[in-house]
Amino acid sequence: MKMLEIQEPPLGRVGAQVRLTTQATVLDEASRQQILALIYRHKLVVLRNMNLTAHEYVTFARNFGEPQIYFQPNYHHPEHPEIFVSSNQLYQGKKFGVAGTGRYWHTDYQFFPQPLPLTMVYPQVFAPSARETSYIDMQMVYERLTPALRARVAGSRAIHDAKLRYKVQTGDVDKSIGELLEEVAALIKPATHPAVIEHPFSGQSSLYVSPGFTVGLEGLDDETNRQVLSELFEFITQPEHVHSHRWQSGDILFWDNRTLLHKASDSKKGEPSVSYRIGVYDGAAFYRGLPAWRKDDDGKLTQSNG
Repeated sequence: MKMLEIQEPPLGRVGAQVRLTTQATVLDEASRQQILALIYRHKLVVLRNMNLTAHEYVTFARNFGEPQIYFQPNYHHPEHPEIFVSSNQLYQGKKFGVAGTGRYWHTDYQFFPQPLPLTMVYPQVFAPSARETSYIDMQMVYERLTPALRARVAGSRAIHDAKLRYKVQTGDVDKSIGELLEEVAALIKPATHPAVIEHPFSGQSSLYVSPGFTVGLEGLDDETNRQVLSELFEFITQPEHVHSHRWQSGDILFWDNRTLLHKASDSKKGEPSVSYRIGVYDGAAFYRGLPAWRKDDDGKLTQSNG
């Protein structure tokens, strides 16, 4: 029995739609490979009419690789650390995850030496005024770069830093700004990656910078960096480059961080919002030339040499 009903996007657009003909959380190999192929080809897959518990959601994510456990525990679901929780609601009377995450253009874990290949998001409670997630296809953006900007990024390495995105926690009360900045700088160190990366499967080139995390290009002075990044970000975020998905109940969005920037929409103050994110290491290199993460004999993620 066929497990998937697939609707591919128009030529040049991102976002295939997939409906499962069964609510099985463990897919057969053919279906698993089909969904991964759709993600690598169309960057984004919308899984429709999903109805999963938190435990089933983690099980479903394992079809595609190893779920990430985010490096800051305050984002973890209390029963399933693989789930990164964005929430402004309480859970069993206690603070639950972190509110207002990802409301800027970025790609997940860009500020780590090993970025996160795949991300899936499963909203639980919709804020009435914020039912969209937006994307920018960075392969398309790279193809459209002006000759001057293309020359700027050719052969360059971009510097990515997340310290200004740090969310203040309860334990940070009574710390001075200086103390907090020092601690955050020690926790979240900048990483560098090529400004243009090659996809490990297609070999296509993507621009790999973002307004959310990219703070400069190596070898440029501050003034030149400000000018170059301003021009890049203005070009990247032009409205014609933006694809927005309006959420429906039961949607899971699943995308490739190698090729897409994303941004959550803002909600009005006080509106309830809960969303579950799972990052997935798919066993492949994030880009050609960077070793992949794989499981070692003890079941832990480790960087391979191949």
